[in-house]
Order: sequence, then C-alpha cells, then structure tokens
Amino acid sequence: MAKYNKLVRDKIPEYLDSKGISYEKRIATESEYKEELIKKLAEETKEFLEAKNSEELADIQEVIDAIKKLTEFSDFDSIKTKKLKEKGGFEKKIILKGEK
Repeated sequence: MAKYNKLVRDKIPEYLDSKGISYEKRIATESEYKEELIKKLAEETKEFLEAKNSEELADIQEVIDAIKKLTEFSDFDSIKTKKLKEKGGFEKKIILKGEK
C-alpha cells in the first residue's frame, strides 16, 4: 500500500470512503496549510510539465486560487493587473534573443 502525507482536495476523503480505503485525516494549521499549498503547487506544476494537458493545468489553477486566499497574498489580483498594464501579457508571443 502506498504511503502519503499530503494536502488533498476536499472530496478525496469521501472518495476513499466509497472505495473502502482506510486513511487518517487531520486539518492543517494555517502555517502548515501555506507550506502544503506551496508543495502542492510544485507537485502539480511537475505533473503539468510531464503531461502538458488541461487537467493538470486546472489542478495548478485550483492551487493558485487557494494560495490567493491566504492573507499574505490578498494583493495578488491588484499586482497581477498592475503588471499586465505595465508590462503586458504574453498574447503577442514575443521571443527575445540576446545576452544577459
């Protein structure tokens, strides 16, 4: 049986219950939650880089949405808007070549 100790989506315990799979569940502290979200972002990004599909991209967005709700990231949307206004997005597909 595989061992795990990680943050999971809210309905995973229900799924495990329906399959008769035993597990231990606890609620993370706020600081642990932040660290686990950051780990989850790395995990989901790695999976996206390997699979390159919409399902994995959706997982990344779900984690980002959760991170944005943390107090220290409450300014995320305003910073994103400011950067978009100042530097633009990626719609023009510009590739730069040069030396640093």
